[in-house]
Amino acid sequence: LTFSLLSVTLLVSFGSSMLYGYNLAVVNSPAEHIKAFYNATWSQRYGHGLAPGPLTLLYALTVSIFALGGLGGSLLVGVLVERYGRNGALSRSALLVLLAGGFMGFSRELGSPEMVIIGRSITGLHSGGCFLGCAQPLPHGSNLRGFLGLMPSIFICLGVFSAQVLGLPELLGKDRFWPLFLSVVVVPASLQLLLLHCFPESPRYLLIERNDVSGATKALHRFLGTPDVQDVIEEMKEEQQSLSCMEMVSVWQLLRDRSVRWQTLSVVVVNAGMQLSGIDAIWFYTNTIFENAGIPVSQIPYTTMGTGAIEVLAGLIGCFTIERVGRRPLIITGFCAMGVCSAGITISLLLQATLPWMRYVSVACVVGIIAGFCMGPAGVPFLMTAELFTQSHRPAAYIVGGSLNWLCNFTIGFIFPFLQMSAGAFCYLVFCGVCLLVALYVYLVIPETRNKTFMEISHVFA
Repeated sequence: LTFSLLSVTLLVSFGSSMLYGYNLAVVNSPAEHIKAFYNATWSQRYGHGLAPGPLTLLYALTVSIFALGGLGGSLLVGVLVERYGRNGALSRSALLVLLAGGFMGFSRELGSPEMVIIGRSITGLHSGGCFLGCAQPLPHGSNLRGFLGLMPSIFICLGVFSAQVLGLPELLGKDRFWPLFLSVVVVPASLQLLLLHCFPESPRYLLIERNDVSGATKALHRFLGTPDVQDVIEEMKEEQQSLSCMEMVSVWQLLRDRSVRWQTLSVVVVNAGMQLSGIDAIWFYTNTIFENAGIPVSQIPYTTMGTGAIEVLAGLIGCFTIERVGRRPLIITGFCAMGVCSAGITISLLLQATLPWMRYVSVACVVGIIAGFCMGPAGVPFLMTAELFTQSHRPAAYIVGGSLNWLCNFTIGFIFPFLQMSAGAFCYLVFCGVCLLVALYVYLVIPETRNKTFMEISHVFA
């Protein structure tokens, strides 16, 4: 049962997380082509081009609107699952990606920048609805809890790397291909849509939430390939009975509950810190950062692809060491590495005029930020959100953490170009401060959750 259900979970997690990672990085490579399209369209409509400020504003909105869509999706996912079931909600969400791909793919032919922005917001809606569902905890007795908790971050890295590879000039990185490059999201969405029809609805959902014993039994027969599933049905009924006696708290009740005050604050700090660390600025604007660092334009796409390969490797290291090292060391080390490397970028940018070799220090610092993020901060906050709360408080905690995650994602994606124009090299010191403060908070407040039950963790906080 564990193998069968986890296989399906990983399949769904793979598709959703890959799409999320792809959409994070897909706007990096064709940035100049999209801006040129916006400028040309504006000239055709109004007889004059866009000034640099409004053009930057329009492109920043294109980049960051993905996060606003993600916020909407994360808030709607509960309603969709309740109405259509997990399988049905995922299928309908995949259909949204096909619609978004159509908007972005035909935007240039129809001369509509609005279609690009709408398409980006719809892909965000899909990611917000699907990705949050990938961060579900295993029981505390499982030695795979940490490993599987970080698997979505590996898939995100693979999605980012896929966008970087396809964005090479030899592939889809040319001006005439950028609408196709944005609409490639329809391929994994179509595959996910086809594969979802091969699997029945979640047996646990059917029995516990729909009270459909017959449907759950049939689903288990397909998953297990055995006619004897009565023991599993009885276990699910016991869980259903225990959950029926449990009162789920709302977000407002969670925020007012003094008994979990420090757990709630910890979720706020690590989820907001994960996005305010500057990682989204790196993913959204990698080429711009390397260009400002003095890397030759012809080398930037390949340098960017190299960072993608390193982030996948760093994610794998974190995934395979989390159960040995623990959550706290990974997240503290990751944030500290990101903070130091953010300061390193500032120093290298200030000195590169007199020391040309400093441009390579900038590249090394960008790699360090990505590697530090993927080793711990990429996945541990979602895992901690699950481990710091009991079942009655966990859904509300996910809403709080997920909402902050998307809002901070939008903030960084939208303001980074303007922050970079106004503060120059010193803008990275903001990210340095955030990373080091989050690492200090985790060191002082959050206990190690590895191999601890929910009650043991609550006792430590108390």
